Amino acid sequence: MSPTPNRIVIVTAPSGAGKTSITRHLLHQIPALGFSVSATTRQPRGKEVDGRDYHFIGTDEFRNRIREGAFLEWEMVYEGKYYGTLMSEIEEIWLEDRIPLLDIDVKGALRVMGDARVRTLSLFIQPPSLDELERRLRSRGTDSEDSIRDRLAKAEYEMSHRDRFDRIVINDQLDKACTEAESMVRAFLDS
Repeated sequence: MSPTPNRIVIVTAPSGAGKTSITRHLLHQIPALGFSVSATTRQPRGKEVDGRDYHFIGTDEFRNRIREGAFLEWEMVYEGKYYGTLMSEIEEIWLEDRIPLLDIDVKGALRVMGDARVRTLSLFIQPPSLDELERRLRSRGTDSEDSIRDRLAKAEYEMSHRDRFDRIVINDQLDKACTEAESMVRAFLDS
């Protein structure tokens, strides 16, 4: 495998479908990948660390960076909460001769896939059902009832776009989903 400067691997899914777990697996198993830390205006949750889990920045600064063209993609994912991928993050990973791995939302993934500057492999992680997704969101214990309702409504919309992605991985058993995703990424890196 020889890294190509414009290649990117995207993992996307509705919130709670398992994309972060699968992303961690891929990063652990495939050293050629480098995690692209997203920027967000939301507050840290639990033990999240600035610069490792996200770049936590203020709304005004985020909007300034939008105007400056600093993002490969960005989106207001939830009302008043922006998320985005800084181009500087991508370039830094390419300079390390690695392939950026993006763990991003569906709209952001579609934007990256439409960018002529990059060649992507996009994986859509699908929960086995919306009921199971709701169970997973509730078991995390990090979201309010309103947030859970918003995430479930958004999940229905996101799942309606799943066929636009290169591969769909149904996460009904995490180990199996991780193995499938790893196989797909290795094939992309070897192409």
